Amino acid sequence: MTTESTDRLAERAARAALSRVAEPAEPAVIRSVVLHGALTVWEAVRGEGSVPGMTAAAVASVRARLPHDPGADLEALERVGGRFLIPGDDEWPSSLAVLAERSPIGLWVAGPAGLRDLGHQSVAMVGSRAATAYGEHVAADLAYGLAGRDWVVVSGGAYGIDGAAHRGALAAEGTTIAVLACGVDVSYPRGHERLFDRIRESGAVVSEWPPGCAPMRHRFLTRNRVIAALSPGTVVVEAGARSGARSTAREARQLDRVLMAVPGPVTSALSVGCHTLLRQEGVRCVTTAAEIIEEVGRIGDLAPLPRGAVEPRDALPPALRRVLEAVPLRAPATTDAIARIAGMAPSEVRSALGQLVAGGFVTPAAGGWRGAPKRKAAATAEAASLFDD
Repeated sequence: MTTESTDRLAERAARAALSRVAEPAEPAVIRSVVLHGALTVWEAVRGEGSVPGMTAAAVASVRARLPHDPGADLEALERVGGRFLIPGDDEWPSSLAVLAERSPIGLWVAGPAGLRDLGHQSVAMVGSRAATAYGEHVAADLAYGLAGRDWVVVSGGAYGIDGAAHRGALAAEGTTIAVLACGVDVSYPRGHERLFDRIRESGAVVSEWPPGCAPMRHRFLTRNRVIAALSPGTVVVEAGARSGARSTAREARQLDRVLMAVPGPVTSALSVGCHTLLRQEGVRCVTTAAEIIEEVGRIGDLAPLPRGAVEPRDALPPALRRVLEAVPLRAPATTDAIARIAGMAPSEVRSALGQLVAGGFVTPAAGGWRGAPKRKAAATAEAASLFDD
């Protein structure tokens, strides 16, 4: 084993230990690790003196969690087939660099999906835990569409919108990443145990906390910055006025990520958060996977514009449409009566009526003309060919 690999193993063990004794996103700890190296900081923490770059209060907080053996956490991770990533690893997500002094000390990962390229083709999807049927349907549908186009869906593994997003991606046999506020071997919420098993089979569960760590309220808010940073864009599907999803939305905006929201019923309390976001400058309204990809994908990935159904009369020239609109559907009308309503000469109307009869739009009747019943959709192509210039 070379000296470099030995140093790397020591750095990994030190970061694993620090992730146990220091809560993530503590700038003092991150600064100290960046300036002096994790091994130096860990050895100082285990000692009795000061720790370079950290205040006495910060040191006291970290030492309150001692003693600790980092090897035990790494062994526990190995038992579940996981890996511990640190900056400099090939798989370390470069997109996390935007967090600067709030960057993770390391990431505990279980599952085969790689994290390196998340910053290029992934989307974070978040929303309310107490989601409505509408919200869960939309989240699953969007995630299914994204995964079907080879986009990775990142979410937080919670009930409601998070769970629907993960399930939608899995249904499309795509990749989904769950960023947890507990150890990767802990199923929280417990009702998602099977869902996490499925994610570990094809995607990945990710955490800043070592195996066995229980979820705590503040940890959910802490992990939201990682969800927002991993992907180039975040979609809020359904959120109440005080939803935790809005925390992730704020992080996305602060990190200069694309922020998108899905509108909901104006009468729904669980769409208030989305509607509030949509009133803010720069927040994009999205309703389909294609629209999401247009916002965060490559230049030229444009979503198709929604169009109504094409009707046979759409292919008619303006003069024929004008005459057709003047023909009654029930009681027949004379040529002169139709000419008066259309504001056209009777000779023009007679010529137009002949063409409309040929196209199946008008039928002769006793005493004049009346509109034909709506034709089947198959007649659209026929009508278009009849009246092409």
